Amino acid sequence: MNPEDLKLIALIGLGGAFGSILRYFIAGYVGSHDFPWGTFTVNFLGSFFLAMIFFSSLGKELSPEIQVFLFVGLFGGFTTMSTFSLDTIGLLITERFGAALLNMVLNGGLCVLGALGGRWFGMLLM
Repeated sequence: MNPEDLKLIALIGLGGAFGSILRYFIAGYVGSHDFPWGTFTVNFLGSFFLAMIFFSSLGKELSPEIQVFLFVGLFGGFTTMSTFSLDTIGLLITERFGAALLNMVLNGGLCVLGALGGRWFGMLLM
């Protein structure tokens, strides 16, 4: 592996560490109580800010280092779709079908709307 690849891998790891720590604090602050609000909040914020940064940078040259740090590392460590899936299964297993459906609608539908909002806001920043 060449030194440039190693640098990119290190940046992915660093971004992932920051994203994971940020996810831990935000999800913990929001809490989950009777519904996985922490997971939803992280997914929504991740969808919004990933789209905002991506679309606000269109036409600008982001270095490969910044791209992998942000898009692969930071947001890869921050968003929690796998946790969302596990939370939904937990709700289904405990026969909380309404909460499971709500979780799927919020994480599926509103996170896409969050990404659209991020795109719109990002385009304004261009």
